[in-house]
Amino acid sequence: MPNPQDGTARGPFIPAEVTLPEITLKGVVLSIVLAAVLAGANAYLGLFAGMTVSASIPAAVTSMAILRLFRRSNILENNIVQTAASSGEAVAAGVIFTIPALLLVGHWTAFEYWPTTAIALVGGLLGVLFTIPLRRALIIGARLRFPEGVATAEVLKVGSKTEPGQGFRILLTAAVLGGMIKVGESGCRLWAEALEGATAVGRSVVYLGINLSPALLAVGFIIGLQTAVVVFLGGVLGWVVLMPAYGALVGTPDDVPAIVAAKDMWSRHIRFVGIGAMLIGGLWTVAQLREPVLMSFRTLVGAYGDETARAVGRRGSPPLRTERDASLPWIVVPFLLSLIPMALIYRAVVGSAGLAVLMTLIMVVAAFLFSAVAAYMAGLVGSSSNPVSGVTIATIMLAALLLLIVMGRGNPAGPAAALLIGAVVCCAAAMGGDNLQDLKTGYLVGATPWKQQVMQVVGVATAAVVIMPVLALLQAKYGIGEVTAEYPSPLSAPQATLMASLTRAVFGEGVPWTLVGLGAAIGLAVILVDRRQEARGASLRVPVLAVALGIYLPLKLSAAILAGGVIAEFASRRRSNSAESSSRGGLLFAAGLVTGEALMGVLLAVPIALSGIWPSLDADPFRVFDAPPLGAWPGVVAVATVGILLYRTARQTTG
Repeated sequence: MPNPQDGTARGPFIPAEVTLPEITLKGVVLSIVLAAVLAGANAYLGLFAGMTVSASIPAAVTSMAILRLFRRSNILENNIVQTAASSGEAVAAGVIFTIPALLLVGHWTAFEYWPTTAIALVGGLLGVLFTIPLRRALIIGARLRFPEGVATAEVLKVGSKTEPGQGFRILLTAAVLGGMIKVGESGCRLWAEALEGATAVGRSVVYLGINLSPALLAVGFIIGLQTAVVVFLGGVLGWVVLMPAYGALVGTPDDVPAIVAAKDMWSRHIRFVGIGAMLIGGLWTVAQLREPVLMSFRTLVGAYGDETARAVGRRGSPPLRTERDASLPWIVVPFLLSLIPMALIYRAVVGSAGLAVLMTLIMVVAAFLFSAVAAYMAGLVGSSSNPVSGVTIATIMLAALLLLIVMGRGNPAGPAAALLIGAVVCCAAAMGGDNLQDLKTGYLVGATPWKQQVMQVVGVATAAVVIMPVLALLQAKYGIGEVTAEYPSPLSAPQATLMASLTRAVFGEGVPWTLVGLGAAIGLAVILVDRRQEARGASLRVPVLAVALGIYLPLKLSAAILAGGVIAEFASRRRSNSAESSSRGGLLFAAGLVTGEALMGVLLAVPIALSGIWPSLDADPFRVFDAPPLGAWPGVVAVATVGILLYRTARQTTG
């Protein structure tokens, strides 16, 4: 039944009887460009902050501004562009949560192009294919919110009636600002990346810090104060409570600076508390999803039956344009073909055809299950809040335990085999949630579903092609996951380092299980608190995965995210009656900051790659100082200015 709360009761914006151009040459070209750009930006953000954000609205605004330059464009063409672009960033999220772990466990010494591309392509394709039959049941039949899909549809509707130039200017201005600040900090080294410090207290050490990143400020603004507070509380628990307590028990070295001792203690010890909490959070997430899993399975089986009945002409008249999904052969044939490259990759890793077949079966079952779950959850809480990392943790643990029975403890191929299964499943789950959000947008504006599904595959393929070079550039410039002499402040990649630690633990590497157990106990306590909050009907919830992520992230990151959440809260309280349009302006400014900083972060790595080909080139051409001459204070001024601009933009009405 249509949901009156999201506008579906009024029918689609473009009626089914009206046919407009959707997949056009200019639309496809723009889709590919935006999918590649947003995939690279999301890869950087996910490795840097452990979070990704939806790109649907920025992609829609950019599409409207660019296509308006042509004589003929329409809302359905803009919808096609945002569909493909958001698919690209969704695949990137699935890749960066898992693929870097293959380096961390020592299976790869560098990112490999064809395996990475195949994993991204197959995982994303499975996410699209498995959720196509769910569209009719979850979007038309179920009373699910799909908040991001509804918001994107409203942006497209407004843009079809008014000039989208102001929104695009906000997006572009913020992107330039975020990129310039990244050049000043990381390229020219005019200031330090964080304002931080530590001091010895007895036998232990206390650390405080905040990262001076516009992108983190923007992430906090986008996710809102409540989630930002929960993540920060996890950081306080890990860095301000647990780390000093642990240091008081075991002591810290006297011959190293306090800040070095603090970061070393967190990296080698406290981070495992976060692993334990995340492990419990992943298992709890799966347990909580048992009803959506059963609902998704029943819906999927029923949808296939309906599709078959229509194909043989037993039921009803041909569907309207706005109800035509990709037909069953276009689902089954690509699905079967996608299994071949993964089976070959698995065989190359484990050296056994039989074991490769088993791994492929595990991959298919888990991808089917969790892409359907992600689709259902996207309708409830949105794509950005989907517990993809939680279900990936559960998948990798299950796959590792099953492979342990067959391969035995100590097998060097075991961690990589489990990670390769989890990587495909993570991409499928990320794509499953994004797929249904885009189809919801299409339903509201009157798009043709099968054309959207084609463009989702285009977005997946684009991201799969570009994601490995982006990862290689980021690895060369910043390092990923592990602190080394060459990379003292690497991209934290929290999910990937977690996946690597889990698989190494299962297959025999020593892990401080006492600390992991402490994290599990903390996770259980958080679950009980959250359940109590739910029973009381309290607005403040305490999701265990958010707390666990806070423990696992560097405190300076969660502090910056909190600052963004505070800005969002103050802006919403002071907002005028034009709340919806002003909120959209703040969202576009925040999205621009993320995109600008992330893209500049990738571009700054290009000279390093070129210097490897032509040694005469300078690998660091923007560098002005070897060390920041004024410490972090110029960065404090720059980010404070960004925060003020973000607040003012969020309060103003945008067109």
